[in-house]
Amino acid sequence: MDRDVLRSIRDLLTRRRVLALAVLVDGEPEAGLLPFALRKDFGAVYVQASDLARHARGLRAATQVGILVHANDTPDEDPMQLARLTVQASIRVLERDSDEFASASQRFVERFPSAETTLSLGDFNLYELTLGRGRYIEGFARAFNVGADTFKDIAAL
Repeated sequence: MDRDVLRSIRDLLTRRRVLALAVLVDGEPEAGLLPFALRKDFGAVYVQASDLARHARGLRAATQVGILVHANDTPDEDPMQLARLTVQASIRVLERDSDEFASASQRFVERFPSAETTLSLGDFNLYELTLGRGRYIEGFARAFNVGADTFKDIAAL
């Protein structure tokens, strides 16, 4: 994958602030829209979810989820040409008293200052979604496979 494509993926991940989450809850599909912050090495994203949210049940129970990050849809754009990244991700709940939680919550609060309040509430957990294989669609006839190595290359830019 050339550097321009890697830069485009990096821009998408750094400029967009929410992702769509696909997860199973009690064997049924559930979708959620979650704010995310990137791990420093681009190999994972951090999301927070309240235990009261249905999709949080899927995050706690599953080992894998699907995520989608896409460019903004505007009236003058062809929706089929929107840049988008779909990736499978493995889930890990970050323990509140761990160094990982402290580091992840700092990155999350830097991106979303209001999260300082929600992260202090007992029903909100912070999850690390480690990015795996997927596809980056840049537009018509511009589709690329991505994987863990792609995100390492993006971090090295």
